[in-house]
Amino acid sequence: MTTRPWVVDDDLWAWIEPLLPPWPYRSPGRKPVDDRLWLQCILQVLHQDISWQPLPLELGFGSGQTCWRRLDRRQKAGVFGQLHCLLLAEMHAVGELDWSRASVDGPRPRQKGGAATGPSPVDRRKTGSKNHLIRDGRGTPLHVITTAANVNDVTRSLHLVDGIQPVAGRPGRPRRRPESVLGDKAYDSKAVRSELRRRRIMPVISRKGAQHIQGLGELRYVVEQTFALLHQFKRLAVRWERRIELHDASLSLACILIGWRRPKGATS
Repeated sequence: MTTRPWVVDDDLWAWIEPLLPPWPYRSPGRKPVDDRLWLQCILQVLHQDISWQPLPLELGFGSGQTCWRRLDRRQKAGVFGQLHCLLLAEMHAVGELDWSRASVDGPRPRQKGGAATGPSPVDRRKTGSKNHLIRDGRGTPLHVITTAANVNDVTRSLHLVDGIQPVAGRPGRPRRRPESVLGDKAYDSKAVRSELRRRRIMPVISRKGAQHIQGLGELRYVVEQTFALLHQFKRLAVRWERRIELHDASLSLACILIGWRRPKGATS
């Protein structure tokens, strides 16, 4: 049975195409597939969880191995980071970002091995990794970090906050700090609260051994919503990429697509 090909719509391609660096035509070998077909190949792998090697050639994307090599090259060039910053700036310009609060969390996908992995907290016999994300009040991903599964969430909370790139789009200095940060008891730490206040950010974090902050769950529902959207990319639900560069590139592209769809009212 032939796999249904993934199609990049015209609006998305018109936005991404000018930002992709041109291919060096003097490089040895035959000319690679068109950039739009390359992007469709990446999205096909992300959505359907198809391995790179057995990617069906009848889809017209070319070899999966050459596609992930180009993905690796553009990740090292910082293309996806630039795309994410530009998207956030465009959303900020039209008021689509909610800076009044940001939520942090980090579920645990599984993996067989590779960089940025460690013993799983739920099964010490297996290695795994997890993604730490910070999102705005509407669920748009602002920054993402991949670490080993045995890394405590609280140790990466400040890295998430400081990792938000300056977001332009409006007059004045670029925005990079939310007004408050919401977190569950996994982020309970006096040092973290102190550092957030020093950055002029209000910490709204549940304390261990105490009742949950009233209404905090209703404000943090976007955390689960964003991870649900992220895990619709089946290639990310369980991490199979042994190379951290390829995994981070796929993760960044997924975050870009989530933000791209959100202003249009899409939920999947």
